[in-house]
Amino acid sequence: MRTPAPTTARDRPPEEAAEDTSFARGLRLLLMVADRGEIRADVLSALLEMPLSTVYRYLRTLADFGFVDRHGGQFRLGPKLLIGTGANVSSERLIRHADAPLRMLAHETGETAAVVRRTGLSSICLHQIESDAPLRVTLEPGEMSPLYAGAPGRVLLAFAPSEVLDEVLAQDLIRITDATPTEDELRDGLGGIVMTGMATSEGELIEGSVAMAAPVFREDGIVGAVAVIGPAFRCGEAWRTRTGRLLQEASRAINAALAEDRTP
Repeated sequence: MRTPAPTTARDRPPEEAAEDTSFARGLRLLLMVADRGEIRADVLSALLEMPLSTVYRYLRTLADFGFVDRHGGQFRLGPKLLIGTGANVSSERLIRHADAPLRMLAHETGETAAVVRRTGLSSICLHQIESDAPLRVTLEPGEMSPLYAGAPGRVLLAFAPSEVLDEVLAQDLIRITDATPTEDELRDGLGGIVMTGMATSEGELIEGSVAMAAPVFREDGIVGAVAVIGPAFRCGEAWRTRTGRLLQEASRAINAALAEDRTP
């Protein structure tokens, strides 16, 4: 049975295509604010090659929903997205301090290592170091996944404010694969993640894969998570035991680096 080709903006009525373009521009702007921590509207305009008046229009709309907040002459992520999520650490800082630990993880485990953080009800990959193996699993930077599926997202969900879990459960949990957890399985597993500081998933986002993840904390909450993902046939019990220890080591290294770095 052939899978229907995905619908593109060109396949849709003009008014829907325009909405998609507008949404994509707004999302790029929001992600740029998240990456920079704080940024001026004119800098956004230059980086995104977008008219300043358009940038301000998007910022006003995002501010109305609590997604961005104005601080002096700069804009940053707002309370709707940042309650309890290590808001004082920008994605840029997190990527910078995670790079060396990720390289260690990729080298020691032989698999792809990544750092992710929560944006709303999604997990977004900020940075990855790919496995050198010809057959490997990757999480592309900018790729977004639901919080309920896969070890990286579930670590973020386990340590998120309770209202985030409520919002996730209020939605239909779409089964991405046969292994994607149900609502009951999701509820049952979160407590164990909080107790152990570790999550493991098998084929929940990508069939035939195994992922492990550990949280990265700061004083105001979880900042993100470090993860390792690879093909299941290479990721047996001995690999998982060793990778769990390495993930905890990487998490501590990132925490220490962030604590020493006082830059905004």
